[in-house]
Amino acid sequence: MNNKIIERANLATSIADWKKDRAKIVFTNGCFDILHLGHIDYLSKAASFGDVLIIGLNTDESVKKLKGNGRPINDENSRAQILGALEFVDGVVLFNEETPISLIEAITPDILTKGGDYDAEDVVGYDHVITSGGEVRIIKFLPGYSTSSIIQKILNLNE
Repeated sequence: MNNKIIERANLATSIADWKKDRAKIVFTNGCFDILHLGHIDYLSKAASFGDVLIIGLNTDESVKKLKGNGRPINDENSRAQILGALEFVDGVVLFNEETPISLIEAITPDILTKGGDYDAEDVVGYDHVITSGGEVRIIKFLPGYSTSSIIQKILNLNE
């Protein structure tokens, strides 16, 4: 359905093609459970830093470990398809590990981005990206938008 979803087995080929074209690769990761304006703002800013935006997307199993049994709301295939439908997203790769470090090491992005609740030095993959000549950029969150706040609003409506 969506050719932007990259299987792990095909990741090296996609990365090699982009690097051969001298594309500046940006990587970020997350759950992106209920896509909202905050996500769109964050991802569009990340995409503006380079030529290719690759998203490491937590699998359902890893979201459950991070967020609890009620999550994710949307399954991994739905989340991947929705992210892949965004014009400024070039690739979506699922990962099941606790952190995306193996993905970051496989991609070695030029720019690694995370949201404003991180300090650059604390971002998983910081050392690998910096020692490879890349950079880590922190993007401020758009105030008032979070998946947790959306879920809370829905729960309050049902009380």
